[in-house]
Amino acid sequence: MPSDARRPQTGTQTAPRRFVFVLLENFTLLSFAAAIECLRIANRMAERQLYDWTIVGDSEDVIMCSAGSRFQLDGPLGELTRDDTVLVCGGIDIQQAATKRVMNWLRREARRGLKMGGLCTASYVLARSGLLDGKRATIHWENHDSFAEEFPEVDLTKSVFTIDGNRMTTAGGTSSIDLMLSIIAQDHDEKLANAVADQLIYSSIRTDQDTQRLSVPTRIGVRHPKLSQVIQMMESNIEEPISPAVLARDAGMSTRQLERLFRRYLSRSPKRYYMELRLQKARNLLMQTDMSVINVALACGFSSPSHFSKCYRAHYSTTPYRERGSHTSRLSV
Repeated sequence: MPSDARRPQTGTQTAPRRFVFVLLENFTLLSFAAAIECLRIANRMAERQLYDWTIVGDSEDVIMCSAGSRFQLDGPLGELTRDDTVLVCGGIDIQQAATKRVMNWLRREARRGLKMGGLCTASYVLARSGLLDGKRATIHWENHDSFAEEFPEVDLTKSVFTIDGNRMTTAGGTSSIDLMLSIIAQDHDEKLANAVADQLIYSSIRTDQDTQRLSVPTRIGVRHPKLSQVIQMMESNIEEPISPAVLARDAGMSTRQLERLFRRYLSRSPKRYYMELRLQKARNLLMQTDMSVINVALACGFSSPSHFSKCYRAHYSTTPYRERGSHTSRLSV
């Protein structure tokens, strides 16, 4: 343990700030653990109880995370105090975890003015409860497309985390650390937040201005500026695809040069790569929303359901309707 001389000094003695962690079924363990560890370490570094927490859920006494481990709850969804901060922890199959009981409880507590946040995919539950209307928010990049389609009234960003008034959201994974360090710095000072980061061996603290996904060059394993530029244009224009000729022109090259660039670095044509991006978004929408297959097709730049179905089957070896059906059957088991 560090010596007293090296410990960060905090402000005057006050009652501990209490966090209420709401664990949803199949929540992501990393997001929850990262958040609670920051609070524990802050207490240890300050040598006093700056933070307190309790764990509740829509269950009698036990909840399971997505890794299969079970957690004992401290209690049910009860009445809180106005000074409590609620952090909802989401994970996979978030639509199923958004039960009426949870959403009604969140709405009731929100009316009393509590600060509320969603870790990982829990932003979906807050949005569905109407608690993010007109607010900036983020969610894990895998759920970004479906969230944007379902909640147009939310100002969705690709940030690591967001804080907008009394609402907080994170993108999942280690972004919980960044949110909690920001909260600790606001509650006390940056010296304490940095001390917590050091204890976590967390050397690069991110802000709400940082984006959650890796850059295009890092993701595709190729550092070519023009290739990155074209892929960014593709990713930003899924609903209304841009022709290869326009992509090439805007990147300052000929169509033939664009074709050679994609085949050299990605072993496929620009048209094929673009199609795969659109189909990937389509699959996300089929699995994560209740949008009709026709609307999914339109949202991904397909002019007709038949063309969409043909392309989808060629890539995924199943039809959009069967994909939706198999996913629904799995969730109902």
